[in-house]
Amino acid sequence: MADPILIWGAGAIGGTIGAYWARAGHDVLLVDIDADHVAAMNASGLAIEGPVEEFRQPVRAVGPADVKGRFRRVVLAVKAHHTEAAAQQLLPHLADDGYVLSAQNGLNELVLAKVVGAERTMGCFVNFGADYLGPGRIIRGNRAAVVVGELDGSMTDRVREMHALLRQFEPDAVLTDDIFAYLWGKLGYGALLFGTALTNESIADALASARHLPVYKALGNEVMAVAAAKGVKPMGFNGFDPAAFAPGGDPVALQASIDAMVTFNRGSAKTHSGIWRDLAVRKRRTEIDAQIGIIATIGKEVGVPTPALERLVFLIHEIEEGRRPLAWETLDAMLVA
Repeated sequence: MADPILIWGAGAIGGTIGAYWARAGHDVLLVDIDADHVAAMNASGLAIEGPVEEFRQPVRAVGPADVKGRFRRVVLAVKAHHTEAAAQQLLPHLADDGYVLSAQNGLNELVLAKVVGAERTMGCFVNFGADYLGPGRIIRGNRAAVVVGELDGSMTDRVREMHALLRQFEPDAVLTDDIFAYLWGKLGYGALLFGTALTNESIADALASARHLPVYKALGNEVMAVAAAKGVKPMGFNGFDPAAFAPGGDPVALQASIDAMVTFNRGSAKTHSGIWRDLAVRKRRTEIDAQIGIIATIGKEVGVPTPALERLVFLIHEIEEGRRPLAWETLDAMLVA
């Protein structure tokens, strides 16, 4: 009996994973709101480009209104600020014994759990670089950390099944009993990425700016402080060292972590973040409120001030609304926060 996988959101993350799974022989249905993207995938397949490998994979794709049936395995891969709406749309298509994997950036598992139930929500951390280039085209810029885990840390048959699936995409995918440690680690790194997106520079070049090291330190300090107040010990990955960014961290370790992230990002064909692409290319609102604003909100709840994060949210909105440029001068504005 067929057991198809539903991937809701066929952009950078969902499209890349879906193409690999389809190539591995799995029955995958990709869902996307972009009608041109859906048409291109159905007509000529989904092209994965870039240095990791290049191939074109036949896939099935539909718009949200055209999804039929119910699915045991669902992957949610939409932008963070679309999580609740997408979860409501997919809910009728979730089987009674089904679950939804949040392959997103941020703490979207918390939002998803409110819609589908915590017992039907699975956590996932992804750090590979990918970008939607146009209808039917995605670039995979590098290989990087992929982690999966149940929200309560239990080792269930379904999380082992999903881990095995993810290893068909990323052979080094990790199965963890503490997914929130990785999610908070990504929030720390994500804050730095939002900082680099204040400029037109590459991730590596922006991170390498010695003048702006105090900005990155402040952003990392605040995320790590909020995580600590929540009782979470973030995990590091791909050069990001949470301990180095914690308040009172070793400045030598901090510089070493920055250097390692610069080296890691120079090795990726994805030179700029998806945040920058939203601002500079797609001219649309970013995930700043859902990814970074939420940390400031939690900070208020636990009594941890977050002035740098709040300044970052303000500046990203300024760019979104056309009041500031993508430029060094905008990142400089973080120095006075």
